[in-house]
Amino acid sequence: MLEEQVMESLLLDYPSERELYLSYMPFLKNGGVFIRTTELLELGTQVTLNVTLPDSLESSEVIGKVCWVTPPGAQNGTPPGLGVAFEEDPENIRGQIETAIGRLLSSSDPTLSM
Repeated sequence: MLEEQVMESLLLDYPSERELYLSYMPFLKNGGVFIRTTELLELGTQVTLNVTLPDSLESSEVIGKVCWVTPPGAQNGTPPGLGVAFEEDPENIRGQIETAIGRLLSSSDPTLSM
């Protein structure tokens, strides 16, 4: 008998473009986000993200995979959390994010991931 895998589901609310910029990971092939959390998942864990962007009234769903983990107490003061790479993005969250923070993408300000 096959075991049905329960996918983790995370709610992400970005109240400002700045918060979104700090979390977005444009260097991933399909885009992705860093999620500040102390609830750490294993690398490769598939997750459903319900993302509410700044000035958006409803969330959009994207399926991703945990591609890195920053444990609590990491060196250089990086907050604990998960890097999630987008895998299935039917509502083009990546495009919506890049439109929302387009002017910030060329910024040299550090983000939570780089």
